[in-house]
Amino acid sequence: MAASREGSLEAPTRHPIDWRNPDYYDEDKLFTELERVYDVCHGCRRCVSLCNAFPTLFDLVDESDTMEVDGVAKEDYWKVVDQCYLCDLCFLAKCPYVPPHEWDVDFPHLMLQAKAVKYRKQGAPLRDRTLTSTDALGRIAGIPVVAGVVNTLNRNAGFRKLLENTFGVHRDARLPEFHSRPLRARIQPDTGEGAEPAGPTAGKVVLFATCYGNRNDPKSGEDLVVVLRHNGIPVTLVDKERCCGMPKLELGDLEAVAKAKDVDIPVLVGLVDEGWDIVAPVPSCVLMFKQELPLMFPDDPDVAKVRDAIYDPFEYLMLRHKHGKLNTDFKNSLGKVACHAACHQRVQRIGPKTRELLSLVPGTEIQTIERCSGHDGTYAVKKEFHAASMKIGRPVYNKVKQAQPDHYSSDCAMAGQQIANGLGDGSEPEHPISLLRLAYGI
Repeated sequence: MAASREGSLEAPTRHPIDWRNPDYYDEDKLFTELERVYDVCHGCRRCVSLCNAFPTLFDLVDESDTMEVDGVAKEDYWKVVDQCYLCDLCFLAKCPYVPPHEWDVDFPHLMLQAKAVKYRKQGAPLRDRTLTSTDALGRIAGIPVVAGVVNTLNRNAGFRKLLENTFGVHRDARLPEFHSRPLRARIQPDTGEGAEPAGPTAGKVVLFATCYGNRNDPKSGEDLVVVLRHNGIPVTLVDKERCCGMPKLELGDLEAVAKAKDVDIPVLVGLVDEGWDIVAPVPSCVLMFKQELPLMFPDDPDVAKVRDAIYDPFEYLMLRHKHGKLNTDFKNSLGKVACHAACHQRVQRIGPKTRELLSLVPGTEIQTIERCSGHDGTYAVKKEFHAASMKIGRPVYNKVKQAQPDHYSSDCAMAGQQIANGLGDGSEPEHPISLLRLAYGI
């Protein structure tokens, strides 16, 4: 390449995802771009410690006859694609060649394009389609009797061995529990009266429960609502919601993402027009509305309106604090907290808001861990990827062990479960919002 290897000093930018263009699915053009970007990555190797996609690529190159990308069989390019779970950290934390650099490297969105090409060409296995159909799974497994049976079977070693052999879900992966009483049934909506605006916030929140928060982790959502109301913030719920689309995005099923968007955006934008802010407890869902949907639908003003109105919980509370509207009357110290910063929260470019807020609690020491847990929602539970996921997360587990904290936590509840699995000592994670509620003593 003729260009300089010096990185750009300008802020990273993202191009719109041109997924409606027939060229987006042209496999020959895709492979040409994969070869170009793989060659840049091979020459740099800065991202080798982030995930298993880059070691897979570099091993393919090093074991080829030429020890260059041109020696790697094109069919093996898919091995790299399959290891990428779109955490976005290489783009925002490591790569010096992202746009506006002239080399224009956006590895995650190139992997997304490859996944979309593969999905359109051959679909996806039943396991992958099932695991990413989170709304359907929640509806079925959340039926009262069914939920108890599913949770019991998921803890049974014999069933897990059968599940691994027949369905490809690793026997040692932690699977989420299902609750027959979802979050959306536990929250009584407020009218919005008494809201106090502060800075960009309206002071009244519509909670996007998320499929995981609704059926698998309703406690964190309940704690979030209690904390918001303790801060004088009225809370309501959307009338209906679908999965944000992140699991289908990671599968490459972009049409399914568009269908979910067509359900969620009209409902959310109506509430935004009524003056409500949006908060979601799962970082991946916030990122979906903040980044991926706006890039997929760059000309949709409603998507942009939701993008500008949705917040991470701690981002929202710290904005309120900046304008003197956070209740800082904490009753309990938290001691030492090992707090894992989730990848999809880090790449929102909001800063370490969880650490900043919890550090306001007297007698509290926060140790932030900025490494990927390796979970990704479905990657860690798949038979062929589970061992790699645990290896990726090992630095996180080791840091928690070394810290010997009073509490360990992650903004991503699924990452928290992965950390607990890696620790293997019977301990359980506590969501940061649950720790905040504990600090308030409410």
